[in-house]
Amino acid sequence: MIERKLVKALGLSSGGLDSILSALVLRKQGIDVEWVSFETPFFSSSNAKKAADTLSIPIVTPNITNIYLDMLKNPNCGYGKNMNPCLDCHALMFKLASEIMWEKKYDFLFSGEVLGQRPMSQTKPSLRYVEKKSGIPGYILRPLSAKRLPETIVEQKGLVKRELLLDLIGRSRKPQMKLAKEFGVTDYPQPAGGCLLTYKSYADRLKDLFKYRDTYTEKELQLLKYGRHIRLNPDTKIVVGRDEKDNVNIINCYEKKTDVFIKIKDFPGPIVLVSNNISKEDITIAARLSIGYSKLPKDKNFDLSVTVQNKNEILNLTGISTEIFKDLYV
Repeated sequence: MIERKLVKALGLSSGGLDSILSALVLRKQGIDVEWVSFETPFFSSSNAKKAADTLSIPIVTPNITNIYLDMLKNPNCGYGKNMNPCLDCHALMFKLASEIMWEKKYDFLFSGEVLGQRPMSQTKPSLRYVEKKSGIPGYILRPLSAKRLPETIVEQKGLVKRELLLDLIGRSRKPQMKLAKEFGVTDYPQPAGGCLLTYKSYADRLKDLFKYRDTYTEKELQLLKYGRHIRLNPDTKIVVGRDEKDNVNIINCYEKKTDVFIKIKDFPGPIVLVSNNISKEDITIAARLSIGYSKLPKDKNFDLSVTVQNKNEILNLTGISTEIFKDLYV
């Protein structure tokens, strides 16, 4: 009796329902499935980690920020509605996953992509583009739509039974929800744009950062999610917290070696961050803005704590009207 070789597959997972179902469809065939979920400041692997834990699927979550930024600045296929380079993003992820595939000796890659579900990145031409750029055409399987796509090398080799794969198409979620019920899957995130690059507010701030800076840290990219951003001049951007949650997140993004940190002493109010290479005049404006955006009276003096490279000083200033800065919002 010949023992059948254990087939191993590595899936690209977002942690959403489609990713979950694609893994379960393959696991039902006896295939050993594992996941990779890439991380950048623009999207996280938190949902994928949660799903992996629930389903006992091994997962790795590499941070690919640097190589992703190289692609993001000049994607071959351009951007979507905002700064989302969907085709080149997917192609890069499959290219990086293929390197893991060869190194760890997986038999093929798979994903939860459904033909026709997304108008830009899940059409037949889009899927072919991604395969071509991945460097492993024929070794990428989309289990949920496989019967509507050309037969892969994986199927031709008999590593996967094509008759047990699915033929889903279009944007309706009803087939996936029915299948989830059959698999006993009840806890999964609702479909939503998990990528910050698809949001205009974040994309506008990222464009501004790219325009005025050549290099940036991950914390600076994270900071784009929080507070009010005011572009005072080409060298100076002021970030002002809008509430307590913003303040906490801004503090977490604070770079002590390069940022100016401003806080009203003895009163609750917004945290303010400014890049370090600025004039004393700009620091004064930023400090006065922290009073301006607080609930304190603008015509009275208050003490402000200003920290520059771990050196602290106290400034006593009045507030400033925030109305004159609204045209400078990023």
